[in-house]
Amino acid sequence: MRILVTGGSGYTGGRLVALARAAGHDVTGTSHSTRVEGLVPLDVRDRSAVDLLLDELRPDAVVHTSYVQSDWAVTALGAAHVAAAAARAGARLVHVSSDAVFKGRPAAYTEADLPEPVYPYGAAKAAAETAVLAVHPDAAVARTSLIIGDDASKQHQLALDMAAGRVDGVLFTDHVRCPVAVDDLAAALLELAEGDFRGILNVAGPEAISRHELGVRVAAKHGIPAERVPGGSALERGVISQAEVRLDTALAASVLRTRLRGVTEILA
Repeated sequence: MRILVTGGSGYTGGRLVALARAAGHDVTGTSHSTRVEGLVPLDVRDRSAVDLLLDELRPDAVVHTSYVQSDWAVTALGAAHVAAAAARAGARLVHVSSDAVFKGRPAAYTEADLPEPVYPYGAAKAAAETAVLAVHPDAAVARTSLIIGDDASKQHQLALDMAAGRVDGVLFTDHVRCPVAVDDLAAALLELAEGDFRGILNVAGPEAISRHELGVRVAAKHGIPAERVPGGSALERGVISQAEVRLDTALAASVLRTRLRGVTEILA
């Protein structure tokens, strides 16, 4: 199977490229901001470049992992360009989205819940979902959460940097998410690329945890005491972002062979 992975230089994309190759697939990964040996350069903001690459590769499936939190064009328009090109090429499409599309609430979000973003990145991700499903109705949209697993994770890096005093600030005690292991996410994305599931699927861990508690557990893996990890309330600091965002993964558990582990097991 010929698979194209956009964002192959990223944390998730890189794991997916390696996993798909190990499974015997013919895999092409792309990179934009970082030049990496073995990856093809691609700016997803350039629609003609996206069209040309898919015309050349004729992939059976495309997994779109590319995004830049601060760049609407990469996150939203790039997704639209990739979706349109995949639809025109007749390729299967798996698009990686985020729990950032929601505003937050105590109850878990299911796949039926509509996006209600509260800040620009979430709005870009919501726009990307809308574009993908409009131009490629057979696509799978995987909504995920904080991606962890080892110290290449941004979540791990942030916790360790704060504990060491290299970065100022706090990890929020009132921000709750459902972290997922990068290897579990990569396996789920490959499974979706190989299959025929269509529509939105929550692909996250089953265990909800605050950002601060996550940081404490990451630090503990390095023998760093909990009191070294700064914590505080986002609400008290006037931060405009989602508080509690839990993803209901019951559907994923029923349709995926991949088991999505909780943070306690991942960081054991």
